[in-house]
Amino acid sequence: MPILKAGDARVHYALEGQSGTPVLVFSNSLGANYSMWDPQAREFREQFRVLRYDPRGHGRSSPMPGPYSIEQLAKDVLVLLDALGLDRVHFCGLSMGGMVGMWLGVNAPERIHKLALCNTGVKIGTPEAWNARIQAVRKNGMKSVASAVVERWFTPAFREQAPATVSNTQNMIEETNADGYAACCAAVRDFDFRKQVRNIRLPTLVISGAHDPATPPSDGRFLAQRIPDARYAELNAAHLSNVEAQDRFNNELAAFLNS
Repeated sequence: MPILKAGDARVHYALEGQSGTPVLVFSNSLGANYSMWDPQAREFREQFRVLRYDPRGHGRSSPMPGPYSIEQLAKDVLVLLDALGLDRVHFCGLSMGGMVGMWLGVNAPERIHKLALCNTGVKIGTPEAWNARIQAVRKNGMKSVASAVVERWFTPAFREQAPATVSNTQNMIEETNADGYAACCAAVRDFDFRKQVRNIRLPTLVISGAHDPATPPSDGRFLAQRIPDARYAELNAAHLSNVEAQDRFNNELAAFLNS
């Protein structure tokens, strides 16, 4: 897969689909690489050019010294779009990727056609909780947090029904660079868009997971109520709704993009 230099970072990405079709960008959750979007890439690359990438410190993108900020992660996206000659795109981000989408929606709306904000919030967690996670990862590595993360990402029923998917996901988290993960934890910790979110004026879809402990439906409803004319969908899933409820997720996203 190609790797592009974005400022001080090297960003790994994949661009699939027929040239000349609209571009749909997928942006990852904290602790995930671009493969978390496999269920969407298979579905959407027939109609769109699908662009997936690993944020700095994740997957095969370089783990530059942190801490990072959401603004920095969003500007990496703009550098990637510029390098690929992509003027305007649809953007779908989940969790940390949704925060990146919010920043772009406020600060670079001319680059976005439609915006999907999934399992995310204007502010996630507390500084104390993020600092504890950063400390745990720096001291004991990714395995010290991976199983707890997976428990928050999937419902107990899904973990029982799809053990291979859950195991692969846990392996993905464990393989994430600990320094890159900690640097992105700081980016999520410091992000607060409670005031700015009202300035998003793009067609927006908000997706929540009914059983999501990390970004509960109240976070999604807050977004949908403050972004003018936003659509809201609540899926029978926990945090990684694009995996746990992939058919409904894909249907909601396709209906929104094609409307």
